[in-house]
Amino acid sequence: MKSWLLALLFCCGSLLAEEKVQLCYGYGCLVQAEIRYGDAQLSEVDRTLRAAVDAENERELLAGVIGQLYAWAGEQSDIRNDRGGNYADAGVPGKMDCIDHSTSTTRLLHLLEARGDLRWHHVAAIEMRRWAFVFPAHYSAVIEMPGEGDGRHFVVDSWFVDNGQPAVILPLDEWKKGAGPDV
Repeated sequence: MKSWLLALLFCCGSLLAEEKVQLCYGYGCLVQAEIRYGDAQLSEVDRTLRAAVDAENERELLAGVIGQLYAWAGEQSDIRNDRGGNYADAGVPGKMDCIDHSTSTTRLLHLLEARGDLRWHHVAAIEMRRWAFVFPAHYSAVIEMPGEGDGRHFVVDSWFVDNGQPAVILPLDEWKKGAGPDV
């Protein structure tokens, strides 16, 4: 009887440990996919980010964690086909533009923040950079370091890279001036 109860508790505990996140793709968040992250995956993410020794190290680790979360999501959805930028994946199911990436990455960051994995940063609002200072050109998820002063906001931009690769994390002011990989 005791072993049966222990088995039941173990199964229920595993179900409770699962997290679900809605990620979007198809350009402009046309398609929503419910992605499930299991206990083992979340524990790996927790261990990785909680090993950070300072804010800079947390950003370095976070880049890889975001890539890994997208790789796992690709096992459950068409986003496995996404390639950096907008041209390498044209016409394939699972393609993602910067609206899809900024929205989905922000949702992943909220998951990490809710789990207590971000100790030196908080999730901020999505930012946009403009072309010719007028036209919306690109969107990205953003994290911020608590406190006052410049240089405390960073973009977490997964649009630049293929699915499963580490996100690009840059100071917001540099990103707004056009910094980032050419894709």
